[in-house]
Amino acid sequence: MAGEARRSYAKGRAKQREIIEQAMALFGEAGYRGTSMRELAARCGMSHPGLIHHFPSKEALLLAVLEARDEEDARHLLADDAVGVERLRRTVDVVERNAGRRVIVEMFTALAAEATSPDHPAHAYFRDRYHRTVGTAATDYEHARTADALAPGIEPASAARQLIALMDGLQVQWLYDPATDMAGTVRDHIRAQLTDPL
Repeated sequence: MAGEARRSYAKGRAKQREIIEQAMALFGEAGYRGTSMRELAARCGMSHPGLIHHFPSKEALLLAVLEARDEEDARHLLADDAVGVERLRRTVDVVERNAGRRVIVEMFTALAAEATSPDHPAHAYFRDRYHRTVGTAATDYEHARTADALAPGIEPASAARQLIALMDGLQVQWLYDPATDMAGTVRDHIRAQLTDPL
């Protein structure tokens, strides 16, 4: 009986992962508002009630998609309790990985623009996410300064805002021109702010 319950749970989790992956693709193609739950259910080969069983609302699905993307990046950034210069180096790695995840970058960019409206279901998520990512980057720059690895004249809070703005802006440029070297540009930017090699 317990083995059967475990198999059923694992099957349900696998189906949720499939739904999230298909939702990422659809949100990237049509945006959040342009995607219907029925369309998503059809793409997943399931009924609309079956989809609702896993995600009771479109808003719940959207948050699951956004959280899945962030969790994947966080696993890499936070492994081994990295902080400071090491986490800034790993930030470049995440940017490099994004160059192989066009659908996810499209989805993120489209949703971030849509969600500037306060009535968007992901507005609070993106507001909090920007607050958190800028804060984390500021902490890393502060650690670099404490370790005498930050170049003179670099102010951690300002450097953090510049870094996040650069990363997001490069994603838009890359979507229009895939020859844009996102990782190389971010790497050069951070190197110019540090006294230690990146």
